[in-house]
Amino acid sequence: MNLSKIHHVAIIVSDYMRALDFYVGRLGFRVIRENQRPERNDIKLDLKLEDCELEIFVMPNPPARVSQPEACGLRHLSFHVDDVEQAVKDLEVRGITCQPIRRDDFTGEKMTFFFDPDGLPLELHE
Repeated sequence: MNLSKIHHVAIIVSDYMRALDFYVGRLGFRVIRENQRPERNDIKLDLKLEDCELEIFVMPNPPARVSQPEACGLRHLSFHVDDVEQAVKDLEVRGITCQPIRRDDFTGEKMTFFFDPDGLPLELHE
């Protein structure tokens, strides 16, 4: 087996328009394709930003994300940025609030967290 990189990350969201506004309108992803799947009663929206692909699944009434206390599974999704301070300013202009910038305990690299409309933790990492 020769795993070389992550192909995509799949995210379940509760509201199509909020997810589209957040991931496309505010974070800058572009829509690759959208598929209505009546047999599953959902919409699958494929997004891309540079080498990062997201599969957004819009489902009616998905169960709420378990965040506190943290549960097994995906903890957060992290995006690399060259300048965390500038990225935070860019997000704030778009109406997205970030936690205070801090340094990774082990690498010393700057990082911060913010949340998507359904509470999924997203990280900026320098």
